[in-house]
Amino acid sequence: MADNKKPAGFELEGENIHWDVDMSYAEYLNLDQVLSAQKPQSGKHDEMLFVIIHHVMELWMKQTMHELTAARKHINENSLEPSLKMFSRIDRILKQMTGVWEVLTTMTPVDYLEFRDGLGKSSGFQSYQFRVLEFTLGNKVKDLIKVHESNPTAYGLVKGALEAPTLYDDVLGLLKKRGFDIPEEVMGRDFTEKYQANVKVKEAWFAIYSDTEKYWDLYALAEKLMDFEHNFLIWRYHHLKTVERIIGGKMGTGGSSGLPYLAKGLEAKIFPELLDVRTEL
Repeated sequence: MADNKKPAGFELEGENIHWDVDMSYAEYLNLDQVLSAQKPQSGKHDEMLFVIIHHVMELWMKQTMHELTAARKHINENSLEPSLKMFSRIDRILKQMTGVWEVLTTMTPVDYLEFRDGLGKSSGFQSYQFRVLEFTLGNKVKDLIKVHESNPTAYGLVKGALEAPTLYDDVLGLLKKRGFDIPEEVMGRDFTEKYQANVKVKEAWFAIYSDTEKYWDLYALAEKLMDFEHNFLIWRYHHLKTVERIIGGKMGTGGSSGLPYLAKGLEAKIFPELLDVRTEL
């Protein structure tokens, strides 16, 4: 009988490959869990793509929040150089996420209809990671936390993001520390409400953009924020166009209005004075 025991190691073109190690590649990555997480319900060919697309999106959102949390810590510590690298990484991630929609556009309306009914009321509208990201960027709508009431863990995370300062609040706090006249009505505002543009904040950005040599790190941060907003909205736009291509004007599976809801997200200004100051320069 042949000995099927896995060898402790073997030579391959000069490489000494070892199996008798404490942790393998698959174990380190928990591949058993990752690759068994895709469980299409219909048995239709294209549902696997649909599931994997959304798993990929959730993983990239997790990494985005990981980078954003670290970047905010550096901003609050008045240490901008490390945060700039993290924003550069987020920029690349958002471009990857936008590219994912290109893969989904290979799915035709007929392909999707073969398994859409099996999704029930599940919808990307219910993604708590996206809601936390959206709230962190300032697009806060209080009623949206109700979507997550049935999941206490998700509800706690979303509610926490609703009540907490946003990325932009952290940046404005930094400007105040640097001596700019950021009004108390901005610093002490109700964080559960959407931020409203303020003329004093615009004046602060105007001063920074008018003397970039003096305020170079703040100027660099401002442009990274603009990259973030630009690429985030491009990602949302491609989401809208992909949905339009596949389901047209149908309602979303979770009960959202579909295209009108997605289009509304494109109207949000994440860092309003950074856009307004361009008119003043």
